[in-house]
Amino acid sequence: MKHRRLPGLVAAGICFLLAVGFRFAAIGYGVIALTLAFAGICILLYLFLPKTLRIVLTVLLLLGLAVFITAEIPVVKAAKGTPDADADYLIVLGAGVNGSVPSLSMIDRLTAAKLYLDAHPDCVAVVSGGQGPGEHISEAKAMSDWLTARGVASDRIILEDRATSTVENLSFSLMLIPDAQSASIAVCSSEYHLYRAEYMAQEMGYQLAGIPGKTSYPILRMNYFIREGLGVVYYRVFGI
Repeated sequence: MKHRRLPGLVAAGICFLLAVGFRFAAIGYGVIALTLAFAGICILLYLFLPKTLRIVLTVLLLLGLAVFITAEIPVVKAAKGTPDADADYLIVLGAGVNGSVPSLSMIDRLTAAKLYLDAHPDCVAVVSGGQGPGEHISEAKAMSDWLTARGVASDRIILEDRATSTVENLSFSLMLIPDAQSASIAVCSSEYHLYRAEYMAQEMGYQLAGIPGKTSYPILRMNYFIREGLGVVYYRVFGI
C-alpha cells in the first residue's frame, strides 16, 4: 500500500514545493501558489480518505470546477476587447504604484491607453485611482505623469484621484464626464479585468467598450485570469 501511494505523495510534494516557490520567490503569483497548494491537499485527501469520502470530494470538486468555468468563459471572451471602438472618453483604471513608479500592471494598461489615444486624437482620457499604502502619489497622478511624459497633452487628461475600488473607479470617473449619458465611453484595463469592469458599468446603466492592456508575462497572465474568475464568482455572490 505504501508503495502504491508513493507516486501520489511525490506529486503532492512537488505541488507544495512549487507553491512555496511561487509564493515566496516571485511577486504577483499568489493565486497560482494557492492553486498548487490546493492541488497538493486534494492529492493527499484522495490517498488517505475512504472511498465514500473520495466520491463526495470528487463531486464537490466537479461542482466547483463547473462554477469556475462558467465564470471564466465571459472573462476570456471580454479579454479580446472592442477593436473597432471609437470613444469620446477613455477611462483608464489604476493599478499599483511603487512609491512614485507605476507597477508593471499599470504600465501594461498605460501602454494600451497610449496606443488608443494616439489612434483617436479627439479622445479624452480619465485616469482613475486614489493613493494607497506604499504609494507616494495617487495612481491617477502616476498615470497622468506617464502619459504626458510620452506626448499626450495634459488637456486631454482628466484626473480622478479618490477611487479605491473598481466600482469607485467607474462611478467617480463617470461623474467627471459632463455628457456621460450620451457620450461614447471605453474603459482600459488589464485584459483579464475587462469583463468585470464592463459588467459593473452595465449595472450603473452604461455600456462601455473595452480596451485591453495585455499582461506582459504569460504565467502572470494565467495567475490573474484564475484570480479574476474567482473574483467574478465572489462579486456575483456578494456584490462587492
